[in-house]
Amino acid sequence: MSALVDEQKLEAAPHDAECKPPRIKPHTTSEITPWLRTPKTIWCPGCSNGTITRALIDAVLGLQLDPEKVVVVAGIGCSGRIAQYLEYSTVHTAHGRALAVATGVKTADPSLHVIVAMGDGDCSAIGGNHFIHAARRNIDVTALVFNNSIYGMTGGQMSPTTHMGDKSTTSVRGNVEAAFDLSELAHAAGATYVARGTAWAYRQLVDVIAGGISHTGFSFVETMAVCPVYYGRFNLTSDPAEFLKSQKEHAVPVGKFEDESRLRERYPVGVLHHSERAEFVASLQAMGDKALEAAHG
Repeated sequence: MSALVDEQKLEAAPHDAECKPPRIKPHTTSEITPWLRTPKTIWCPGCSNGTITRALIDAVLGLQLDPEKVVVVAGIGCSGRIAQYLEYSTVHTAHGRALAVATGVKTADPSLHVIVAMGDGDCSAIGGNHFIHAARRNIDVTALVFNNSIYGMTGGQMSPTTHMGDKSTTSVRGNVEAAFDLSELAHAAGATYVARGTAWAYRQLVDVIAGGISHTGFSFVETMAVCPVYYGRFNLTSDPAEFLKSQKEHAVPVGKFEDESRLRERYPVGVLHHSERAEFVASLQAMGDKALEAAHG
């Protein structure tokens, strides 16, 4: 893994051009499919969740991780179906509780690579408390958030990332609430690796996911997902191809982004923040070792 990840580069300033994740060579479909339990999904036509799922497998393969050491914990929602599709050890948890379960998995076996797949609502609404505390603890898991700016599985209700003015089944005249910037929220709560990618820019998405997995500490990777059936139909376009093209126009490399936080029309992509500090499980183990030494001393 050390040959693929240059920690000296990752330690550069967040907006420095040298702050880059590992570069992963894309794998062929024949290399990807063995890690899928089924070739079919129930995701809507045009949904980008399949693209994000493939990007995750690409990152795991590129990092040459032991598949027996990979665990994917998923919440409830469209993204939660990933637990049924991946040929890794997976856990399908209750709504909003994926990070709580992942914390237990990582604490029980620190050698595991724990990846937590959540939707924007699953992560920041009912699961918001677990989200900020997992970031605060800096536990070594990778939170991969499928952000489609709406609740898709339950009928198109507005979520904490639905922008002001956006329409949904629960904001038919336009949302009057400000949206969360999930990546900035993760950073403020203590995440030590924060990145954002899009379904449009596949290779960058693979790289930032790989960067999150290879980082020691709480990694937050926000993926701007495409939901043409609900969000797109209400706000942008129901055409999946046009929706993807809009991501190309909206995504701005982090070094060129001048606004303070993401907007509906423009948002920074790439590695947004990176730092190093003590990891939760390692600190917990060190405290236990000291307690044993004191007891036997």
